[in-house]
Amino acid sequence: MKDHETYTYKPGMTRRESLKWLGLIAAGTSVATMTACSPAKDVVTGGSAGHWPDLDIKPVTAKGYGTDPNMVVPPESPWPRTLNQQQLTLVAILSDIIVPREGSVPSATEVNVPDVIDEWVSAPYDGQQRDRVTILHGLAWIDDEANLRFKKPFATLDKSQQTAIIDDIAYRTKEKDEEFGRARKAFARLKQLVLAAFFCSPQGHKDIGYMGNVAIAGDYPGPTDEARAHLDGVLKDLGLSEFAYQES
Repeated sequence: MKDHETYTYKPGMTRRESLKWLGLIAAGTSVATMTACSPAKDVVTGGSAGHWPDLDIKPVTAKGYGTDPNMVVPPESPWPRTLNQQQLTLVAILSDIIVPREGSVPSATEVNVPDVIDEWVSAPYDGQQRDRVTILHGLAWIDDEANLRFKKPFATLDKSQQTAIIDDIAYRTKEKDEEFGRARKAFARLKQLVLAAFFCSPQGHKDIGYMGNVAIAGDYPGPTDEARAHLDGVLKDLGLSEFAYQES
């Protein structure tokens, strides 16, 4: 167990690598667009009871990469990472609560997920800037709640105290939604990003049995009979069967 009084997360990923992961998350999953139609202020609305931090979050003004970035060998980032050490350490602790080590499967911090979260909320694009507002409010709320309950920042609480707070915002209940609704939504968004980042890692791929990017020796064997039958059914439903499998 980490020594909560002295633990400080140290970034372990190069900017080039974290930018690749950012591109993978943005391009490869629906995580990037879950808040795409919502203004930033709407992401953290909820019950009016309970406390909520009043933060003056400055937008990132740096330019992005444009519409056709090279994510294989990206150039140096034009924007700085923006999480301070306290915020980054808090993200690390929360990431390991969301994805703890299980047997041979590493935890989120062991594959440097906090570096990717920092990159994500630092990017100047609309979706990432909405998440910036959400995540920074959520982190501030968690520390405020820790100080209200236990008179200490979240990072210095023991495991049972941390769990008591997270249990109140990790699950939606009618009784708690008025008080914890905004914090629950912010934590849910952080959880989505942590999971997306973790499963973009080689270790995350292995954990779910993903076999992409693996060379096949010899001729391509084609889809399995089960996959072929499924594809045939989809083509039939779409009225495209007559156009399938034609030689060009």
